[in-house]
Amino acid sequence: MSKIRMAIIGAGVWGETHAFLYREHPAVELIAICDLDRSRAKSFAQKFEIPHFFTDHIEMLESLDFDAAAIVTPDFAHGRIAIDCANAGKDLLVEKPLATTREDLAAIVGSVSKNRVRIMTDLHNRWSPPFAVAKEMLDKGELGTPVSAYFRLNDVLWVATDMLPWSARSSILWFLGSHSVDTLRWFFNDEVESVYSVSSSGVLKNLGLDTTDIYQTLLKFRKGGIATMENSWITPNTNPCVNDIKFNFTGSRGMVNLDLSNNQMIESYTQREAKRPDVLVRHFIHGKAKGFAYESIRHFIDCLVSGEEFLVSLEDAVNTSLVILSIFESVRTGKPEKVETIEALSAT
Repeated sequence: MSKIRMAIIGAGVWGETHAFLYREHPAVELIAICDLDRSRAKSFAQKFEIPHFFTDHIEMLESLDFDAAAIVTPDFAHGRIAIDCANAGKDLLVEKPLATTREDLAAIVGSVSKNRVRIMTDLHNRWSPPFAVAKEMLDKGELGTPVSAYFRLNDVLWVATDMLPWSARSSILWFLGSHSVDTLRWFFNDEVESVYSVSSSGVLKNLGLDTTDIYQTLLKFRKGGIATMENSWITPNTNPCVNDIKFNFTGSRGMVNLDLSNNQMIESYTQREAKRPDVLVRHFIHGKAKGFAYESIRHFIDCLVSGEEFLVSLEDAVNTSLVILSIFESVRTGKPEKVETIEALSAT
């Protein structure tokens, strides 16, 4: 069986996450890396023994024969690249969010449909074991019908100040809120009808980063469910986990609580520091890439091989981004805002 020839666009930390998985997957041949920074692209290619590197995705599309691309650029750059790749007939795995403007979302939907390519957005919370187990309980009827949820998904300050050099050009809503919205849509098995959100700024702006600190959002679902969602990136850096995660889901016959901020499955103490190593998201066991951030990427490849449907559909990704766009509008107007869905987007 011929291998899937894969290219990565974006040579940052998460680009490496993709590369580790593709390098070990038996169905993949990783043949190209593209990044605006030539030296970074070259170093990335050398590290992962990739034969081709580029600084322009158009040049890569025109000069190299491959099957699929992973778009792992800053979120605001996803749209144009996804459209160009779809128009070139490439299957796509796009890091969340799919795109950050209504215009790009509509264009991606059109390009994917016209060129009949397959696309998945890496909303990898669906592969997180605690969330997946809770969702299975819900699907089995143990919790009854969905009623309400509370989801706190925050980041420590370091993410905005150090990890992401482009945080001022983005928002915590795109960076983590995408996961929050998708998870809630997945649990409620429903679309968001309206949102009302408030925000606060100051901490990051005082540090020279022009981005909002925190959003508090109410979501009303079409079938009557309600959820509260909190997203911020000003949690103190001393938090035991990079993410501050609390999740409660209440159904008509039961409830689940998840507290993943203080994971105590493994702790280490030395004369220098105390640590709680990551054993859920992105780690290695016996030299193999493990953790649910790798599982979502593996799922994309496996489904390309098998022809099965992706767990995250184009509709999921588009509707998640449309919810976030409505949250921004609610903050701007100070009022509840209706949420558009892919059906209305496709009709325009």
